Amino acid sequence: MPADLAVIGLGHHGLPLAQAAAAAGVDTIGYDTDPRPVADLAAGRSPVDGSLTVPEIRRMLSGRFRPTADPTELGRVRTAVICAPTPLAPDRTLDLTTVTDAARALAARLRPHTTVLLESPVPPGTTEGLLRDLLEEGSGLRAGRDFHLAYSPGRLDPGSRTHGFAGTPKVIGGLTPACTESAAAFYGRLTDKVVRARGPREAETVKLLETNFRHVNIALVNEMAVLCHELGVDLWDVIRCAETKPFGFQAFRPGPGVGGHGVPVDTVGAHRPLRLVELAGQVNERMPQYVVQRAATLLNEHGKSARGARVLLLGITYKPDLPDRQGSPADEIARRLMDLGAAVSYHDPHVPDWRVRELPVPRADSLYEAAAHADLTVLLQQHRTYDLQGLSVKAQLLLDTRGATPTGSAHRL
Repeated sequence: MPADLAVIGLGHHGLPLAQAAAAAGVDTIGYDTDPRPVADLAAGRSPVDGSLTVPEIRRMLSGRFRPTADPTELGRVRTAVICAPTPLAPDRTLDLTTVTDAARALAARLRPHTTVLLESPVPPGTTEGLLRDLLEEGSGLRAGRDFHLAYSPGRLDPGSRTHGFAGTPKVIGGLTPACTESAAAFYGRLTDKVVRARGPREAETVKLLETNFRHVNIALVNEMAVLCHELGVDLWDVIRCAETKPFGFQAFRPGPGVGGHGVPVDTVGAHRPLRLVELAGQVNERMPQYVVQRAATLLNEHGKSARGARVLLLGITYKPDLPDRQGSPADEIARRLMDLGAAVSYHDPHVPDWRVRELPVPRADSLYEAAAHADLTVLLQQHRTYDLQGLSVKAQLLLDTRGATPTGSAHRL
């Protein structure tokens, strides 16, 4: 089938965009420089991050979506959106390798009047710098004259039943006013509201601010969790009361660490570092160690040593009710417990097998039986299927890192 749209990058950003576009009646192809996700989708298999279910993929395949490994098809669309991943590099800047590869694949086939959009998290200046250069050099066309170019930050809440694609406003910053309007016309078919930024740099910085805002505020409540434990204060009751304030406060809650695909960026190219974000990263990175410290202390207080203790970890994904383990603190917590000599097992309805240090971690089949047998049960993620009231009764000793159990039924972080 001919296509109006090419989504380049079939990961946690690209697939939901392709799903929304196909559902809106846009003929869509999905392309990735890595052939594996293309093959998986063509076979109707769910991605490992659980961004879409098998039934959702089958509905897409039976409708207006088609995965392809043929890059020549990129030259037959009116709109191309690059959704390539940009993980942190060793120097804590964003690695743009996959964005570069996607841009080169598109540039070689770019036609006049195409609208090119970038949704990947990138440093401000990437769209009108690196991306523009690659597209112009590879195509011989001029951005803003021969084709439209714009940036729109990816805004997804995976697994959310509240914030869907259509109900989440799309921010757009074009290279020229005409670029912005072309991008707005496309996104206007998929979402209820389009917000126009002054330009690509402003739109790129929106993503930087939104991601760092989350990490800085989580770091604040994580530090509060440590302080409140030392003071004997119930932090969750503090948050419950504080969020009744109708202005100037947004509730965040502590946890065993910060997972997810949106990584905090405290260094932007050659510019000065963002000191508050850097400090927040240090606070959040210490949380797995703090969880293990609390676990060892609880065991000791109940006459047991961490060495030889049976520790059950519940929920090893980064987000509830999804199989995605990107950045989950569970791996580090398991490693640290093993270093103390604990016998670690796990339960997670969304993860059939788990390996730490290339070794399989025993998976509990019966949750309550495993909790009753374990010396310590640690709730790392609150999946909807967990009956926390029943769990608190069955477990010998329960450490709740999410504040999800009934008050007084477990030791909270």
